[in-house]
Amino acid sequence: MYGYLEEPVELWFNQKKVIINKMESEKEFPKNIEEQEDKVEFSEAKPQDVLGITEVLYRTWLDTYPNEEYGITVEDIEDKYKDAFSEEKLQERALKMENEKKGDVRILAKENDRIVGLVRIVKHEDKNELQAIYVHPEFQKKGIGMKLWENVKERLDPDKDTIVSVAVYNQNAIDFYKKLGFEKTGKFLEEEKLRLKSGAIIPTTEMVMKRSR
Repeated sequence: MYGYLEEPVELWFNQKKVIINKMESEKEFPKNIEEQEDKVEFSEAKPQDVLGITEVLYRTWLDTYPNEEYGITVEDIEDKYKDAFSEEKLQERALKMENEKKGDVRILAKENDRIVGLVRIVKHEDKNELQAIYVHPEFQKKGIGMKLWENVKERLDPDKDTIVSVAVYNQNAIDFYKKLGFEKTGKFLEEEKLRLKSGAIIPTTEMVMKRSR
């Protein structure tokens, strides 16, 4: 597995040093997740959350995107994240978060200070973009994804449509977004940024939620 931190990682934010001592995956989940669900808290992401965010992304991608029909393998996902937990990459991602424009919003779901889910929206001049709602596989089907959406939807510009791109074979996500009010536009994408080591590209379909006013 990638992502194991043998030594503490030092990251710098606004000339202040932050030391990350423990890999998110080493923290213990509660013994009974269902009993602890009400203790999930939601807050805006900060650069020092970068390790936990990366852990959720890695776990979710590994659980979601390998697909035999489209030639996407576990090795593809492992390769994508092979350097993601290095100090250099964590610092790079943290600085990117720190310098994001004001219209970008990331909301985290945390249980016992461990990041278990996240949502990100980006406001463009002509639309809102829901980039993703990710929930750690061990915390899925607990209502956290819906609560993340409820925490972020008020940040959307009601005068603009909201779009999201979903892997064409990720039926669970497609069904979830339909519950939120999204509909397929019929537009299919093969973005170069989603090309993996094997050469396969994760194919996506676009969905839209029409503006509310």
